[in-house]
Amino acid sequence: MSPYACNGATVFVAAKGSANARLAATRRQMTAAQQSGKSEMKPTSFDPANHRMVPEQRWFENFSLGMRFVLTSRTMTEAIFLAFQAASGDNHPVHYDVEYCRARDMPHMLAHGLQTLIQTAPGAGLFPYLIEDSLGGFLEQSSRFHKPVFVGDTLYPMLEVTELTPRRTTGVVGLSSTVHNQRRELVLDGNMRFVIRNQVPEATER
Repeated sequence: MSPYACNGATVFVAAKGSANARLAATRRQMTAAQQSGKSEMKPTSFDPANHRMVPEQRWFENFSLGMRFVLTSRTMTEAIFLAFQAASGDNHPVHYDVEYCRARDMPHMLAHGLQTLIQTAPGAGLFPYLIEDSLGGFLEQSSRFHKPVFVGDTLYPMLEVTELTPRRTTGVVGLSSTVHNQRRELVLDGNMRFVIRNQVPEATER
């Protein structure tokens, strides 16, 4: 430490060389601790392949007519409208200008039909997690729009297995989709079809 006078008081300041030496020593200690920690680390039983929402996978033969998959309910907020605008590029004022809508006797901004449709995305439920190993492809989708959806409406989507068409090594699983609002009105229905593989018995796997 080296002293100097400040307003009659003696102030001690650490010498620069001494401070640097302590800093270097601290760094050496931290490096040694890190290296010691690495040497003590042991492999665990964790396997990324088993990090799944649904561990048990399903194949075509595991599905049956009438199976239902509840999707997350969601209130259509203005933030969701803006997010859809950004993703779709659709800038028509009927979807994003409340005064434009009110001038045309609508209570609020009108949801784009595709904004309602995407509420039936299977990933909002468990279906795609069940077929991570068996999914062969997404064939088609169709939908019909029955009621308008406005800001503030809450939507309740549902998927149900309504088709099982077997093939040689795969099958087609058809899902009907429905979306109801908080008034229990059907606002959308439709269908989507997927190719799902059959499960190969272990004894015949190559």
